[in-house]
Amino acid sequence: MTVEPSTTPQTLSATTPASQAGALLDRFLSIRGRSIAVAEPLDPEDCVVQSMTETSPIKWHLAHTTWFFEAFVLQPHRKNYRPFDADFNYLFNSYYNTIGDRQPRPSRGMLTRPTMKQVLDYRKHVDRAVARLCDREELHKILEIGLQHEQQHQELMLTDVKHLLSLNPIQPPYRTRPTHVSAEPSHPLRASDNGNRGAGGVEELNYITVPHSIFWLGHRGVGFAFDNEGPRHKVYLDAFEIGDRLITNAEYLAFMADGGYERPELWLDEGWQHVQSQGWRAPLYWRESDGSWEVYTLDGTVALAPDEPVCHISFFEADAYARWAGARLPTEAEWEAASVTAPIEGHFAEADHLHPQPVASTTPSYPRQMFGDVWQWTASAYLPYRGFRPPAGALGEYNGKFMCNQFVLRGGSCVTPRSHIRRTYRNFFPPESRWQFSGIRLALDQ
Repeated sequence: MTVEPSTTPQTLSATTPASQAGALLDRFLSIRGRSIAVAEPLDPEDCVVQSMTETSPIKWHLAHTTWFFEAFVLQPHRKNYRPFDADFNYLFNSYYNTIGDRQPRPSRGMLTRPTMKQVLDYRKHVDRAVARLCDREELHKILEIGLQHEQQHQELMLTDVKHLLSLNPIQPPYRTRPTHVSAEPSHPLRASDNGNRGAGGVEELNYITVPHSIFWLGHRGVGFAFDNEGPRHKVYLDAFEIGDRLITNAEYLAFMADGGYERPELWLDEGWQHVQSQGWRAPLYWRESDGSWEVYTLDGTVALAPDEPVCHISFFEADAYARWAGARLPTEAEWEAASVTAPIEGHFAEADHLHPQPVASTTPSYPRQMFGDVWQWTASAYLPYRGFRPPAGALGEYNGKFMCNQFVLRGGSCVTPRSHIRRTYRNFFPPESRWQFSGIRLALDQ
């Protein structure tokens, strides 16, 4: 689907001084344009369908992120602003009860109207109006929240369309010119392989010791952060060890070969129920073909590479693997403390792999792959930090009300924008979720 950007930087920047407002405008245009670029490889038919309750159609993502700016920036702060379409407040509200009723989440795929063209016109309309407000300093905070929110949805657009296309019997690729770059496996991973460490060139997993400490957990208050990343507070950490890299496909295959999905003693009870009721026998998107393992990616189906990080697994699977390996998952405080010495670099969306990559062969003193490639499940329930108070008004519904029955993931993934991630970023999903780019890092008590 070829679509033009909502607006051009040249058109809107001409009347804006080269200042903080100008920088914000450039950022606004860049991020809004990136959402259009994510949708560009798709046809209109791809953009309407909803593959399950937890995902949303691409068209809905494009409209909802636009609605956010209209609802939180334009309607409250631009005098005499007229909404593009009054019905959109119902159709594209996500979960803001304070603002009003909304289309039920499981039924977003029923919205064949408005058309994709109308949604793209909606984006242009809102972009032109928001651009005129970028010089108002009092709006910079809410504008930044809107941009961070859009980057969240850019990641969701890729995870959601991957799930959708994987359900098509012909499993078409998301894009027609694959740029998937990964080390070729030394041999196909066969269903009969036991995945022993060292197979396919996978290096030995080592552990790095993190000494006991009084650690300041959470955002320092410099630069942007979501409300759930604070308040910063002290926690006591016993000494622990953390894996120096992510767990690979070959290592996870060893768990499978050892009956990992048939041994209830390895699983939390709720996880075992999912194994039984959902028929889990391998990570999402894995399949056997002629005795070898393949995996569906955004570039289509490829041979499973042994040295890539295992991906698209639930918290329950990560926890069961850790127990099988004689280890455990790190808490989010341990993960953040271990990340302090690691640079915030890795395979993010900008690298355009859209698939996790093998670990670098270097052996630095800090744990590798802390950022990018896959989100890393932690053992921590998603709960408020001590002293947390949600903001007043509708924006208070952004994070706080979801602090129940979910687990924290850290580090970002190969479809996360680099400018969106921080050490303190707290992602969260229900423990059975598998369609996100989620993987495993192990920890040990010392």
